[in-house]
Order: sequence, then C-alpha cells, then structure tokens
Amino acid sequence: MTNDTQSTETTDGFHLVIDALKLNGINTIYCVPGIPITDLTRKAQAEGMRVISFRHEQHAGNAAAGAGFLTQKPGIALTVSAPGFLNGLTALTNATTNCFPMILISGSSEREIVDLQQGDYEEMDQLAIAKPLCKAAFRVLHAQDIGVGIARAIRAAVSGRPGGVYLDLPAKLFSQTMDATAGKNSLIKVVDAAPRQLPAPDSVQRALDLLKGAKRPLILLGKGAAYAQADADIRAFVEKSGIPYLPMSMAKGLLPDTHEQSASAARSYVLAEADVVVLIGARLNWLLSHGKGKTWGGENAAKRQFVQIDIAPTEIDSNVAIAAPLIGDIGSCVGALLAGMGANWAKPPAEWLSATYERRDKNLVKMAATLALDPSPMNYQSALNVIRNAVKANPDAIVVNEGANTLDFARSIVDMYKPRKRLDVGTWGIMGIGMGFSVAAAVETGNQVIAIEGDSAFGFSGMEIETICRYNLPVCVIVFNNNGIYRGIDVNPTGGPDVAPTVFVKNARYDMMMQAFGGVGVNAATPAELQAGLEEAIRSGKPTLINAVIDETAGTESGRITSLNPQSAAKKK
Repeated sequence: MTNDTQSTETTDGFHLVIDALKLNGINTIYCVPGIPITDLTRKAQAEGMRVISFRHEQHAGNAAAGAGFLTQKPGIALTVSAPGFLNGLTALTNATTNCFPMILISGSSEREIVDLQQGDYEEMDQLAIAKPLCKAAFRVLHAQDIGVGIARAIRAAVSGRPGGVYLDLPAKLFSQTMDATAGKNSLIKVVDAAPRQLPAPDSVQRALDLLKGAKRPLILLGKGAAYAQADADIRAFVEKSGIPYLPMSMAKGLLPDTHEQSASAARSYVLAEADVVVLIGARLNWLLSHGKGKTWGGENAAKRQFVQIDIAPTEIDSNVAIAAPLIGDIGSCVGALLAGMGANWAKPPAEWLSATYERRDKNLVKMAATLALDPSPMNYQSALNVIRNAVKANPDAIVVNEGANTLDFARSIVDMYKPRKRLDVGTWGIMGIGMGFSVAAAVETGNQVIAIEGDSAFGFSGMEIETICRYNLPVCVIVFNNNGIYRGIDVNPTGGPDVAPTVFVKNARYDMMMQAFGGVGVNAATPAELQAGLEEAIRSGKPTLINAVIDETAGTESGRITSLNPQSAAKKK
C-alpha cells in the first residue's frame, strides 16, 4: 500500500476541546445543552468527564464559579449561543467581581454572517458583549488553536487576581478535523498557572513596624484569604500576633468562629476603634463602608492606618490611603509577615483586648438568650439556632446562604469551624446563587450541603432542585418562608385585588416541589420539626427541602442594608 492510499487518523474540534480540558486536570462541566454544543456534552461524558446539566444557564455558571472558589481551578460553564450566553453572563460577571476563577464557554453563530449582520440563527457578537464584563475574552476560529485558546483562558482565570473568562467557540469549529497527532501536539498543559508573587522585603518591614506601634490593632479576613488556601499560615499569624480578628462572611471558618480571638460579636466596636487594620484578602468596598464614615468611627477614621495584602497594586488607595501595602499572593505575604515577627512578638495592649472581648462576650450572652426563646410561629433566630447546632455537630457540612434577613441573621448566628465551608452572595450581594453553589459544593467535595434560603432568594433558582434530585446530591435546602420579600404583611394601598409587590402566595408549600422530583419534602412549623427534618437529611444524604414556616411579621425592609433602599420624599397633597 502506498502512502497515497494510507488513511490518517484524525480528530475534530469536539475532541480537542475535551482533551485540552482533561490535559489541564479539568474533569467537570456545568452546562445547559442545546445548539450548537449538545454533541460536545455527549462526547465529554463519553470521554469520562462529569457533565452536570442544569435547567438554566445562570445557575450552571454560578456552579462553575462556586467550583472555582472551592478548588482554585477554573470552573467550566458551557452554554448555547445568544440567549444562553446572556443567561450565563450574569454568573460570569459575578465571578469576576468576586474574584472566582471560571470559564464561560459558549457556542456562537458563524463569524462571516454575524459580521455582516445577515441574520444568522441566534446571531450575536458575543465576544464584544463579554469583553467589558469579565477579566479576559477570547475567540477560537481554527481547530489547531483550541489548545492555545483554552490554555490562555485557564491562565487568565487563575493568575493574579482570579476572575471570569469568556471563550467563544463558533459552531463550525467543532466539526473541523485535523491529523490526530498534530492535534495532540497542539494542546498545552499550563505550567504554573498562578505563580507565587513575593512581597518586597521593605514592604513587609513597613507593615511590621506599623503593627508594632499599634495600640488597638485588628485583623480583617476576606474571602480572598479563604480562596488562597494558606490556612495554616493565616491561623499562625493571627495567633502569634495576638490581635483580634474579624472575618467577612465567606472567610468564616478560617479560624473557628468560637476562637478566643474572634471579634465578630464586637464588630461595630472594633471597626470604630481600631487604630491599625490588617486587610487580608478583603477590599474596602461597600461591604466595609469603603473604609470611612460612621462605621469606622466617623472623625476617628482619618487617624486609622491600614496594612493591605492584595495581589493587585491597583486596589491600593482605592477608597482611603493605605499606609503599608503588601503586594503579592496572600500565602507569600502572610508567610513573610509571620517570619518577620520573630520569637518575641509583643501582644496588643491588654486594655484593647479586654475591652474587645468584654463587649464580645456580653453580646454573645444576649444572643444566647434570644436563641433560647421558642416563639410561635418560629422567627429567624429560633430556626437558625437549629441549623447552628447542626453545623456544630457536622463541621464539614457546607453552608450556602442567600436572602435579605435570612442572610443577615445566618451570618451572625451560624458559626463555622473550617475554611471554605460557607458560600454566599458575595461582593455583589446577588440573589440566585443558592442552587448553583449548592450543586457545585456537593459535586466538588461530596460533603453534605445545607442551603439556607430566603423564600424570595429561593425563587431565583428553585427549579434547580430537579437538578439536585436528578444527580442525587446530598443537599438539604431550607426555605425560610415568611410569605414574601422581607415580610409577608404589606398590603395594596388602593384596596384593589392585586396583592402588594412584596407579598407571595400565603402558606406556600415549597416542600411539595421537592417531592414532585422524587426528593424528600418536610414542612416544619416548629424548631423540633425543623431539627428532625435536618438531622434526617444529614443522616440519609438524600435531596431534601424543608419548608420552614417563619412568622410573616419577622424581618426588616432590605435586611441590614435598608439604607441603600431609597425612600420616597414625596408627600400627598
């Protein structure tokens, strides 16, 4: 047989995408199948990848983002073109805002038709739309460039400040063929995708000098500290320094919330009184009142000095002056501080520690008294006390939390004991992350997931309980049902037949939704019923939804951020 008649083994765009992901240790895809990526999902599953199919692209994207936070590898969300791409874009932008590494891969229409605006199926210039809303965006037109495209997307997602990346794959790319050996050789295994960035020695010394002179120091831990997975060094730094610490919500558990140096229950006091604050993986954005104003002691705020650890130098001085910036990855920076402290580091003044911990302990006693009450119907505190006890007994369980009052109360009541066991609405405060994050947490870790959901927040992604049942995931969803947004007591001021905009169907049975998909549904009107349902869910590992009936008068407008909700100044004449 001559060379002219010999057949050559080939590969195609479908398999090159799959092989490139697998080569880089990515073995799970979160997606909604459809034109033009349905066959990609089938082939990925056939090649041994885990393909988790959702009911809506936004939740597949949220799952990919949650996976990125938990694993430090970019989570992959796969969507169809145009509308599917747009549905995934909210999750992509949210991931970028939160610094979670993810890659949104979307099929798209053909370039020659899109560029001339000739009206292709779901025609849209997706790359142009995605670019301003994510960290990086790429398009691949030729099969031989798939390896480069995916390598660039991975490196962009995880290097420096992590974030979301968009990868545009036009439909015709998938069916392109090339020689199998050449195709294999075109793929890239990314080496050292997120290299360490060491802080400058003089910046480390500057930070240490500032801390040595502090009379009322405070360490503030953000979710970046949890993502960094530098848990041992962060704990060692906190404990060796003797400084009280305050965790942001997704940093809870880096040290147990019951740790003797925790100042969470004295949050208002320490923020207003601290003279030197060390920011580790936290940004002075709206969640921290931008580092100024009443939260930070009003006039005293001008005298406060900050040490800020961040991998992005552009973050420094973004709201207030930063006296001691430490630019580098969190692990390297905290390790350098720890090494520079030496053996004889002096603890903070006793007056500061006693003042902080006395307030903390006093507030904890007040909370304990509130949690011990058993009102009928349940309120947020009595219901969350049940969950608090369950998490204490099951510290490996992952808590997902969203809502307004449900978020605010849970954040302060439910203690966390291990890092990366709490996922919530994050920097944007966005609703709808609940079921996507829950699926990712269960898939990536195999641990029990407890999703604490306001009834309004649950509505954004509630259909994904079918996804939870389909994959038989160990997720217990607890819907705090108070018949509405914030509360269920608003009325239509006109007396007309429509209910108020914030009111839902009274006495809805969300538990029956879970039963409809083959899961376990529990209606809980008392703490005892809630406890029994939650304990059984954890014991069985079955998909469960508990409809926790809460006093409809409980809660406040917009939770703790009522001040952000403009009030009408108009008066009727």
